[in-house]
Amino acid sequence: MSTATITAAEINKLRQATGAGMMDCRKALTETNGDFEAAIDWLRKQGQKVAAKRSDREAKEGVIIAKTSADNKTGFIVCISCETDFVSKNADFVAFAQSIADAAVANNVNSAEELNEVVINGAKVSDLINDKLAAIGEKIGVAKFEKIEAPYVASYIHGAYRMGVLVGLSSEAAEAGKDIAMQIAAMNPVAVDADSVPADVIERERAIIVDTMKQDPKMAGKPDEMISKIAEGKLNAFFKEQTLLAQAFVKDGGKSVGEYLKSVGADLKVTGFKRVALG
Repeated sequence: MSTATITAAEINKLRQATGAGMMDCRKALTETNGDFEAAIDWLRKQGQKVAAKRSDREAKEGVIIAKTSADNKTGFIVCISCETDFVSKNADFVAFAQSIADAAVANNVNSAEELNEVVINGAKVSDLINDKLAAIGEKIGVAKFEKIEAPYVASYIHGAYRMGVLVGLSSEAAEAGKDIAMQIAAMNPVAVDADSVPADVIERERAIIVDTMKQDPKMAGKPDEMISKIAEGKLNAFFKEQTLLAQAFVKDGGKSVGEYLKSVGADLKVTGFKRVALG
């Protein structure tokens, strides 16, 4: 049993350093005989235990940060998840998420796993997350990570950090980049154009169309060739609605996104995009 005398000042100092609760800090200092650094380690270990105990909890809330490098050639989306919107709306938690996203940009990381190993002010991101977990008592973590590189990348955050979008363009076009990012946020396209829709998505959509048509009494007895031809027409309608360049431009429904891009620059193209939302 510890015989060290723990003062209120020491408890407060540990609270300021870790964000943990007063009783947890008192216990940490007591368990470590007042050793400040050992107490920090003790709290981190407690955080890891909490993470294990809460591994079955769903962290559907959080903060999504989308940002680019200084030269706008690389974009990152980082989602720091938590369990409740009470935490996600907290200014300190938003700032915490911002600091991790800043570290992703500064270190040009390529994955969530790599980001967890990045050091911020002498501590790894994974340790900082454990500290924050111990302080707030909710399951948190780097839940989602996306990265895109292009001659120009635009970023957009929608709905109080609930969605992030990155758009890669073939050349610099800041206003167009923002417009296209907002389009992606609103319309959630599956791909840039029909040619870039994954084959499994096309086959799934085609199968749904064909099965639906075969169940329609009006199509009873129709030859498979006719059904297949009609299905291809419906699939083209799917491409028009679900691929970015074919979609109606939300800011001017009289033109498609592809036509809007051509009005900005004849050679301006979307090279890729990423869209991350909570839930």
